[in-house]
Amino acid sequence: VQLQASGGGLVQPGGSLRLSCTGSAMTLDSYAINWFRQAPGKEREGISCISSTTDMTYYANSVKGRFTISRDNAKNTVHLQMNSLKPGDTAVYYCYADRIIDTDSGWHREDYWGQGTQVTVSS
Repeated sequence: VQLQASGGGLVQPGGSLRLSCTGSAMTLDSYAINWFRQAPGKEREGISCISSTTDMTYYANSVKGRFTISRDNAKNTVHLQMNSLKPGDTAVYYCYADRIIDTDSGWHREDYWGQGTQVTVSS
């Protein structure tokens, strides 16, 4: 089981990037998928989430109106479309998948982190 984030790069202020979070040996539509980011010297920040059953979405105030999270179930991928990028968006971006599963021993959280992808916004 593996979660992989991709799509980062260098972009000028005002530009756009689309990040992808892809699952291997796991079906992403059964997980809530979160995007976090961590800038140098700062704590990891949760910026967006899409729920597993209703596809409800959440955005941090810092990205609301500029970023859009969506699922492509045919490709087992969750995208984060990032528009109007600012230098303050520079960070390593991570995707995180989690769900609660019912086992013989009770309810358990099953979660996975993808490796980070670097986003740099600079002129």
